[in-house]
Amino acid sequence: MNRKSAIAALLVVSGSVHAALQPGDLAFTAFNADEDGFALVALRNVAPFTTVHFSDNEWNGGAPGVGSFNTGESTFAWVSGSEMLAAGTVVRFEAIDQAARASSVGAFTILVSGSPGFAATGDTLFAYETGATGAPTGLIAAISSENFAGSNLAGTGLATGVNAVAIASGADFGEYSGIRSGLGSFPAYAGVINDPANWTAFATGEFAATIPNLTPFSVAAVPEPQTYALLLTGVGLIAFRLRDRGRKRAPIAVARPALRLA
Repeated sequence: MNRKSAIAALLVVSGSVHAALQPGDLAFTAFNADEDGFALVALRNVAPFTTVHFSDNEWNGGAPGVGSFNTGESTFAWVSGSEMLAAGTVVRFEAIDQAARASSVGAFTILVSGSPGFAATGDTLFAYETGATGAPTGLIAAISSENFAGSNLAGTGLATGVNAVAIASGADFGEYSGIRSGLGSFPAYAGVINDPANWTAFATGEFAATIPNLTPFSVAAVPEPQTYALLLTGVGLIAFRLRDRGRKRAPIAVARPALRLA
C-alpha cells in the first residue's frame, strides 16, 4: 500500500467513535516559519485514530457551526495512529509545505492546497475537529505570529493565555521554553504553555533545520491508594504510642492519711 492509500485508510478508520477533543486538550509548543513546521503536546490521552485538522486560514468569529474559516491558505489532516497517544507526548509536524511533509506520530496529509506555509508575521494556525461535512465542530488550540491578526476568537472557546498563544511578531522560530515537569495534572500546563512569557522567539537567523524540543511533559507522582493507607496506619500507630507513653509518665496520686483531731 502506498503512502497516500495508507493515509486515506487511516482517515476512513478514524471515523470510529471517540471523545471529542476540547479547547486546551492540545497545545502548540513550537512554530517554525523557516521550515514551515510546528509541534504540539497532548494534554490528555488521545484515542487511537483521532483526526485533527489544521488550517492557517483566518477565523471570522463565532462558535463552530456559526463561524467559519476564510479561504486561500491550506488545510491539513492528522490521524493520531493506531495506539492511544499518551498525555504529555509532543508531536512534531515537519516540512508541511513539501510533498514529504510528515508527523512524528500518526499520518499527516494536506486536504486543501492553498499557500501551505507560515509567515513570521500576521499568520495563525488552528487545530480543530470536524463533522461528516468537513465543517469545524470544535476548535482545540491556536498559535499566532501576530496577535491573531485577521482572526476573531470570540465565541470559539479559545482565549489567548488559556488555550491559544500569540508569540512575538516577526519570529522566524518560536518555542515554548518553560517547565515540562512538576505540575499536578496535564491540563494544568495549558495556561503555562500559552503564556508568551514562557516562549523564546528568534526574529533573525536560519531555522529551517531546527528540530523543536520533543521532551515529553510529565506530572508529579500521585501516591497509590495503598500508600495512603500505610501512611494513615503509621500515623495512627505513632499517635497511639505517644498517648500510651504519656499515660505511663503521668504522676500517681499518693493517698494521705486523714488528720486526727486530739
